[in-house]
Amino acid sequence: MTPTDILTATATHVRETLAGDSSGHDWWHIDRVRRNALLVAREEGANLFVTELAALLHDIADWKFHGGDDTAGPRAAREWLVRCEADLALIKHVCEIIATLSFKGAGVATEMQTLEGRCVQDGDRLDAIGAVGIARAFAFGGHFGRAMYDPDVSPELHQSFAAYKQKGGPTINHFYEKLLLLKDRMQTAAGRRLAAERHQFMEQYLTQFFAEWNGNT
Repeated sequence: MTPTDILTATATHVRETLAGDSSGHDWWHIDRVRRNALLVAREEGANLFVTELAALLHDIADWKFHGGDDTAGPRAAREWLVRCEADLALIKHVCEIIATLSFKGAGVATEMQTLEGRCVQDGDRLDAIGAVGIARAFAFGGHFGRAMYDPDVSPELHQSFAAYKQKGGPTINHFYEKLLLLKDRMQTAAGRRLAAERHQFMEQYLTQFFAEWNGNT
């Protein structure tokens, strides 16, 4: 298959696989991450084919929906790319990106080894913040039956991936445990530039949220 054929087939495969998702990890999340990652990749000079392919497959089997198995995503991506008769070096590169991509806790480093990986990771993190990120956070919390906010439950800065996997606190806590940390964890200049406005919007949202919660507005 040509690169174009692989991308076309992969997009169709991912769209069908994630059909019906209501957790914020649906096809449109994938499409936004793809566009974010390609925007970053063009500015950074990364390989656009690898970037787009990894972005398309990055949530094909997210550990959060597979019993915490963080090998599920790379495994599913590998199986698909083998079916596409992709080059072994390409398969290895894409699967390494997927294996390293996910946020794993405030105290856990997740630095990418390749420029394409950094572009996809920044693209994914951009979709976790700002207006869309706020909407996705509450969709995810509702999907898993989590409270919107509980002032008696404090955020926790998880120091291991194992601890992060076990988290189940209110959605507002997720802003402090992950979302507000992402701006400073962007790995490209383009990603940092794009994250700044989205981060500021989240801060404004939280100010308004707590003002309304406390009856100050």
